[in-house]
Amino acid sequence: MITEKIGFWGYPDPEVTKQIKKDYPNAEWIDLDIDFGVQDKNILPESYCKIIKNIINNSLEYKPIKILAPIGKDKCDSGWFAAKLLSEMGLDIIETKYEQLTSRKEIKISKSNLPLYDKFNAIMNNIINPVKYDVQEIEPKFGFWGVPPNDMEILKLFPNETHIYGWTRCVEAGVPADIDLEMFVDENVPTVFYAQAFCSKTQLAKYLADKYNGLYIDIDDYANNSIKAKIEAFLRLR
Repeated sequence: MITEKIGFWGYPDPEVTKQIKKDYPNAEWIDLDIDFGVQDKNILPESYCKIIKNIINNSLEYKPIKILAPIGKDKCDSGWFAAKLLSEMGLDIIETKYEQLTSRKEIKISKSNLPLYDKFNAIMNNIINPVKYDVQEIEPKFGFWGVPPNDMEILKLFPNETHIYGWTRCVEAGVPADIDLEMFVDENVPTVFYAQAFCSKTQLAKYLADKYNGLYIDIDDYANNSIKAKIEAFLRLR
């Protein structure tokens, strides 16, 4: 029996997600942002955001029966363009915008004692299958600002006492388009400001790194030894 696949990226409108789950209760959900190592379909320029490349390549590889596609301030213009391209290629795209700024959910995981890698996974997994985590809030020694990186392994360089800031914290709060929350960091916490290379969020990351004396990094695909050494030195010296 072939399992139907539902694809999504970013943080789709929860009401749309709820309806699709009701319509397709046995479907397998695929986060198209993730790098599953599928073959590059050569649709996008070589120098382009790796996350958007993942979206295009995964969509064409797995061909979900429906794709939930955030296209507003809750994602980015590149997400909007990707939705149009995939629709042109015959995939069933459901465009969503979820830009509400009120009724923030409680932020727990971002401030918790979980390893940073597990924090990110917990927050992103909760988009489709919400789970309540019994976690303990800790004082931060470091911060990581940004979206889930294509190379999740870099998160393992950080101690458990690392808080998440940026868009990922917004996702936990249920307000992915809240730019004020996205730009918030605790001023005295040494923070790494991360953005995927060729992403428009590099503008925010660089500005905030300069403002708060943090470390700005952007990574095209996977982190090289130089980037890892830079992060390790920042954590050691700060």
